[in-house]
Amino acid sequence: MKSTYLFLYKNMFRAAVCILIITTVTSCRKELPQINQPERYISGNFSEAFEAYWNGMNNNYIFWDIDPTNWDDVYKKYKPLFAQMNINDSTDVRKSYTYFKEMTSQLVDSHYALQINSKYVKDSATYISPSGIRHSKQPGYHGNINPNFFYSTIPPKYLDPGYVKGVLNFSDGSQFFAVAGKIKNNILYLHFNSFRLKTVYGSPTPNNAQKTLKYYFDQLQNTAGLKGIIMDVRSNGGGALADLDLLVGALTDKSYSIGATRSKGGMGRLDYTPWIDARVHPAKDAKAFTAPIVVLADLNSVSMAEMTTMALKALPAGNTTFVGERTWGGNGPLVGNDDFYNGGQFKTDFMSLVYTSTLMMRYKDGKIYEGLGFPPDVEVKYNKAALDAGIDPQLEKAISLIPQ
Repeated sequence: MKSTYLFLYKNMFRAAVCILIITTVTSCRKELPQINQPERYISGNFSEAFEAYWNGMNNNYIFWDIDPTNWDDVYKKYKPLFAQMNINDSTDVRKSYTYFKEMTSQLVDSHYALQINSKYVKDSATYISPSGIRHSKQPGYHGNINPNFFYSTIPPKYLDPGYVKGVLNFSDGSQFFAVAGKIKNNILYLHFNSFRLKTVYGSPTPNNAQKTLKYYFDQLQNTAGLKGIIMDVRSNGGGALADLDLLVGALTDKSYSIGATRSKGGMGRLDYTPWIDARVHPAKDAKAFTAPIVVLADLNSVSMAEMTTMALKALPAGNTTFVGERTWGGNGPLVGNDDFYNGGQFKTDFMSLVYTSTLMMRYKDGKIYEGLGFPPDVEVKYNKAALDAGIDPQLEKAISLIPQ
């Protein structure tokens, strides 16, 4: 697992999310109608390229009612600037990258990423990640915890003999790994680097990563003697929402609400559907786990890692403690470019991809944590010196919270 923003957003691009089916209901407030789909604009010049992008955002972006960006002011300021530039001039194309970076800098959607389709802007520069830039400037910022720490240091240091771990390489070049075992013979521990659990667990080809997940779920079939669980999603970049019922659903015997979601119900900027209940559903033959659960997450836990943390905190038993750092703040679910939702990601002639959330999520406490991050119950900051020495203060705090 890399620590660059590009890797993180590539991970997010693979996320295939489907929370629920929403009946599209148009709200009473209307904005400008959508005249043309953004991908259908002919971007022969920068005025047209800007118009396609601005209208795509105006109609598809889900967070306008909480976003600090004044999108009409963006139009007034940047439309004349784009009109002065030549779309076939390399200097102007690179200048447009700067403009797009400026106009998106305060967008609250922490999944948001922009990719320019031009031979004049190459490599990582083609991706604009407003939250990634802001994230790197926050106090106490650190990169991802080295995956080798989870895979090679934690098991012999903290887990009892008999722990299991495994790696699975995918054809797209990505890698999934998981570690599971016991601590003090009565605390079940699980860490994995991305949310591809359902895919790995159901793989027709046996592998050690699958064996690791099977070990964890097998332990939940007979919890006698288990005094707690530690779920470790630190530095986890997210993935498939389908994993939520598999992972958290294994800890409950009844469906429960974690909050609500809504989508765009029409083409106006503020045309929203009503809030619809978002729920975790119990896995087959699942039993309610009532002993203490500690979830470990950090400032690089994002998307499904955050939603899993929230879902664990919302368990009916109220037995979860969140230890670590405030999470990234990107928890708006994503689906493919589906016209059913009247929003979400899109593309234009000039944009290979405008990657943005399809749904807005509101947690059960009534708050929207997009762009803010979900706060821990017990804050334990990242400690590089300790990790370099093979010591994990966050994990040690988690262990201390499970009574023996």
